[in-house]
Amino acid sequence: MKYILVTGGVISGIGKGIIASSVGTILKSCGLHVTAIKIDPYINIDAGTFSPYEHVVPHITDAIQEWVVKQAAVPVDDDAEPQVCVIELGGTVGDIESMPFIEAFRQFQFKVKRENFCNIHVSLVPQPSATGEQKTKPTQNSVRELRGLGLSPDLIMCRCSTALDNSVKEKISMFCHVEPEQVICVQDVSSIYRVPLLLEDQGVVSYLSRRLNMPIESRPRKMLTKWKEMSDRYRLLEHCSIALVGKYTKFSDSYASVIKALEHSALAISHKLEVKYIDSAYLEPSTLHEEPVKYHEAWQKLCSADGILVPGGFGVRGTEGKIHAINWARKQKKPFLDANSTEFDPETKHPVVIDMPEHNPGQMGGTMRLGKRRTIFNNDTSVLRKLYGDAEYVDERHRHRFEVNPELKSHFEKKGLHFVGQDVEGERMEVIELDDHPYFIGVQYHPEFTSRPIKPSPPYLGLLLAAAGKLQSYLQKGCRLSPR
Repeated sequence: MKYILVTGGVISGIGKGIIASSVGTILKSCGLHVTAIKIDPYINIDAGTFSPYEHVVPHITDAIQEWVVKQAAVPVDDDAEPQVCVIELGGTVGDIESMPFIEAFRQFQFKVKRENFCNIHVSLVPQPSATGEQKTKPTQNSVRELRGLGLSPDLIMCRCSTALDNSVKEKISMFCHVEPEQVICVQDVSSIYRVPLLLEDQGVVSYLSRRLNMPIESRPRKMLTKWKEMSDRYRLLEHCSIALVGKYTKFSDSYASVIKALEHSALAISHKLEVKYIDSAYLEPSTLHEEPVKYHEAWQKLCSADGILVPGGFGVRGTEGKIHAINWARKQKKPFLDANSTEFDPETKHPVVIDMPEHNPGQMGGTMRLGKRRTIFNNDTSVLRKLYGDAEYVDERHRHRFEVNPELKSHFEKKGLHFVGQDVEGERMEVIELDDHPYFIGVQYHPEFTSRPIKPSPPYLGLLLAAAGKLQSYLQKGCRLSPR
């Protein structure tokens, strides 16, 4: 197993995730089996209960090195046993939160031997507008800090607004103790999907092949050709707008997986995506009296969108606004469920959404139904089943502790709301579809987690197709997109 650790310096949000994904993509295009691990320095027993607006740091877990070796053997898709594991270490070098993890990897590099471990360090090369000069000092300091902690970067990937001058590249090479070929320029590009091509053009694959002694065939790579075609689709004229109605819309990264899944689907149908972020609380009648401008602005965004997406969220705040958005979409033929839930009102007499029986409702941490679970389709005419290629079942990732009350199934189905997908035991409702509607689908799982740029998630693809007015044509063609 070969391990590639991606660290970051100078600032957070510098693009470590994009670099890690891009390295994995170009290695996979060479025929290697690649897996990935993301480590966030939230040292907590259950980071899943954080609000996306919060960051906290309580206790570290033991044996992280053994955990990495174990997880590296797990493929991220249906690929064969992994040969390469790309590990993204969140945070910024020097932060107190990431110190234990960096120390763990300092020891880990000797445990797995030098020929099986390399470090890619992502740093910033700012270019102040006052001088227009690219500054190398932040990168020099970041690399010095990393070396002081026991890790030496094999590749320094420099984030910059414009391509690095040769003199700047040579200066970083000189003062960071690496060869010029080990300094990689990652300038701003029109689409993040062009980053793998940028790394490929600068010889990253050939360097990693030599450094980690990986046998890579020099042959035409069909996957990269498809990738280039996809990245070129960003020059599009047709637009499609989706209203994202959620609770954490002030910070777009809160819905990063959802946004990427929407982008993947929009690219697949050759449309430029416009996401309209709507705080669900602003759709509630109480906002009309307290902040009428925000209320009307939120409803204007919702009404002008081509499609509506309501992602998951925990707790009471904003739930009523989500219901209003779904109700409007149902009536206007563009996604209603007027009910209380034991999560919001434990004493309700009509619990449509209930605790899963195996979980203790008094405990929040470590009680979710997590991971990949199988959903069985029980309806041959289901639109979602057709979008999945007429599959009898799908395996999708879950993250929830509540479910639809199965006692009310018949009441919903009498009104045309059909539960077309259930769990293996037939006890949990997984997928709903509404009769006589262009596209009204709800799923218990998180389809965005398995969406890929050249293989978009079927539920998201269906939403974009319906929003663009192309769903029926797509289904009639046997779920095939036009070559254009």
